[in-house]
Amino acid sequence: MACRRAAGAALGLLALNLAAPAQSEAVAPAATGTLDVHFEGLRSNKGTLRICLTRNPAFFPGKCDRDPASLKASVAARAGAQVSFGDLPPGDYALLALHDENDNAKIDTMLGIPREGVGFSRNPKIMFGPPRFEAVRFHIGPGTSGTTVKLQYFL
Repeated sequence: MACRRAAGAALGLLALNLAAPAQSEAVAPAATGTLDVHFEGLRSNKGTLRICLTRNPAFFPGKCDRDPASLKASVAARAGAQVSFGDLPPGDYALLALHDENDNAKIDTMLGIPREGVGFSRNPKIMFGPPRFEAVRFHIGPGTSGTTVKLQYFL
């Protein structure tokens, strides 16, 4: 009798295993995120906002455009300007924005001071030189995140 119960239980487990869907070897992709960025404080509607989003501190801020994994976007400079980055793997990022008022695709400086507007994620106060990655780092998880970048002008 005990042997019959054990056999019945074993058959029941076998039936449960056969009824369960087979697990594939492929791993489901991690959920990605979207980042919506809004810009404030533009002093004019001239030119273009050039934005670079990176995960690599070695390329931030001055070499963001050389980071092969960075994401770049451009949008006409105007009140209410915004840009979205989609399908972002979860992780830490830093964002740099340049108001390229003369559309020459570079930051113009005088004595090392930007002549055009600059902005960073988390809107750090800029004193002597650009902020470090750690000061502007923010996390993107699955779903939609939003942030506002306030452009700063020094000249």
